[in-house]
Amino acid sequence: MKNLIVICLVIFAMVAYAQETPGDGWISLFDGETLNGWKFSEDAGTFSVQDSVIVVHGKRSHLFYVGTGDASWTNFEFKADVMTEPGANSGIYFHTEFQQDGWPARGYEVQVNNSHSDWRRTGSLYSIVDLKESQAKDNEWFTEHIIVSGKRIIVNVNGVQVIDYSEPENVNYDGMPGRKIGSGTFCLQGHDPKSVVYFKNIMVRPLPE
Repeated sequence: MKNLIVICLVIFAMVAYAQETPGDGWISLFDGETLNGWKFSEDAGTFSVQDSVIVVHGKRSHLFYVGTGDASWTNFEFKADVMTEPGANSGIYFHTEFQQDGWPARGYEVQVNNSHSDWRRTGSLYSIVDLKESQAKDNEWFTEHIIVSGKRIIVNVNGVQVIDYSEPENVNYDGMPGRKIGSGTFCLQGHDPKSVVYFKNIMVRPLPE
């Protein structure tokens, strides 16, 4: 019986590892232990790693993936598992670049927000295509999946497509000159001290250009 229990535990561990280890071209951006490869702006205390999860809780700050070399993607798939506490607000930026202060000026933001006072809900392409309802719930893990190919942006939440947007030619959104498709890195948002958000299994898969 003891040997059977050990075998079952080994099989369980192998299955769990297979589920969490990237494959098929996926690249992990978070090692589950440190913030190596990431660079924060403004407030260092907003981001920490606890129990293999990035915890976002503190003053406004943004965590940019800078990698160890070239951390820039044009066409890609991006996935992250996310959980929000009630009233939390956050976001995932893409095609952005590091900046020390303020809200990222370059790139698009995909919203993370199931119950914050800001009505733009999880999956919104912030201020471009905004959703009033969320496919996710607070206190439950959900997957946010972003696909960019050419001028097309697709966002899935828990396997449900919520955004399918094609950027117009010569786009110039009012007051947001940097919000356009190009190339760049990813960024996680720390929105405010009352927001508590968790991220894990953060990965990207490059797509043909």
